[in-house]
Amino acid sequence: MREDKFHDECGVVGVYCKSRETNCASYIYYGLYALQHRGQESAGISVNRDGRITTHKDLGLVADVFKGNVLKSMKGNLGIGHVRYSTSGEGGVTNAQPLTVSLKSTQIALAHNGNLVNDKALRDMLEDSGVVFQTTIDTEVMVDILARGLRHGVIEAIQRMVEIIKGGFALVITLEDKLIGVRDPYGLRPICLGKKDDMYMLASESCAIDAIGGELIRDLNPGEIVVIDENGIQSYGQNNWASKRACIFEQIYFVRPDSVMEGRSVYQARHTAGRILARESPVEADVVIGVPDSGIPAAIGYAEESGIPYGMGLIKNKYSGRTFIQPNQKLREEGVRLKLNPLRDTIEGKRVVIIDDSIVRGTTSKRLVEILRSGGAKEVHFRVTSPPVSHTCHFGIDTPKRKYLIGAKKSVEEIRGILGADSLAYISLDGLNESVGGGTEYCRACFDGDYPMEVPVLKKDD
Repeated sequence: MREDKFHDECGVVGVYCKSRETNCASYIYYGLYALQHRGQESAGISVNRDGRITTHKDLGLVADVFKGNVLKSMKGNLGIGHVRYSTSGEGGVTNAQPLTVSLKSTQIALAHNGNLVNDKALRDMLEDSGVVFQTTIDTEVMVDILARGLRHGVIEAIQRMVEIIKGGFALVITLEDKLIGVRDPYGLRPICLGKKDDMYMLASESCAIDAIGGELIRDLNPGEIVVIDENGIQSYGQNNWASKRACIFEQIYFVRPDSVMEGRSVYQARHTAGRILARESPVEADVVIGVPDSGIPAAIGYAEESGIPYGMGLIKNKYSGRTFIQPNQKLREEGVRLKLNPLRDTIEGKRVVIIDDSIVRGTTSKRLVEILRSGGAKEVHFRVTSPPVSHTCHFGIDTPKRKYLIGAKKSVEEIRGILGADSLAYISLDGLNESVGGGTEYCRACFDGDYPMEVPVLKKDD
């Protein structure tokens, strides 16, 4: 069973060092380490030396996959890296990325964050034409389409691929002497460009650029293709225009708070959401606490706006791991206690406001209320910095079917009763939009069902 949270499926990194004597593998490693929160199932790096690509990937965390002298043995001045949390295709090392293919005259390595909505149709078409797939992930579909189009030139091949594939994606690619970054036409999945001295870096988040002491240049634009080689940076657009619809859940939860996304501090966006929530849903209380880690900036904002003191009420065990598994549901729910423990000094005998970023199934939220009551809280008021999650994401976020989304089936009052909280309130959709700077450039389909493109037809409860 998945955790009671959404999960982004992966993070990508690309590095280009101008000096051919510089090995990029260590820089990619540091970038992936900074993006570990985006995927803990597998990690991989492909380095390119004069067009010849060497790949090392395995199951596990970045620090476990690249032990010993692995990085020292990977020679090349440009390359790409990937951390994975599987949504498309099964787990296992076969589906770990980057994926590499060898053609007559070149090799290609590609790593992908996101999800295609027409993967099955494309896979069926390619199999009918004789293609034999080695994996079950949509990334291999992209690699095959790209390889088939290379006779038209690299840029046109990528442009043709992007016209065929549909969904949310951020790609890093290396072939020949080039490092390439691609963002989907809607900008659903994030990717940014940074620089350090004569080295360029592409990454899912700016915190990966910070990790090597680099400087953020900008986010890639929706539909943009960035090519980095010995001639510097060239930027290319797509033939088909689409309005920007970046994923708003990246701002709410996935991205590290020290990252900058869409030109805005993620910490500041979450802090502002807490302030807005305090104005929209005030309550008389003694202390405001946040659910570590993503709920803390919002809790500080809520406390500042409401005048209620902020306190540390839940202590997180940093070493419990995201994928803690137990053999039955009761023990799985008890696992929440291993990750979060109440700080009795903060909450005992007090009216507590607890701030979290979202409620998905509701099982973890219910357990949090129970933990706070066991720690002596007199009242528990639950506040959420996103609206009720009521629809499934198709663009690279691991979302339960609608029948498992408590916000799709229950009213706010019914959810409050299930959680056992004294009160429950969500931020409004307008309030959430205000917290990320306003405008209409975000995809909010998980809240309002307004998808930026056609999605697969699902059964009623899917």
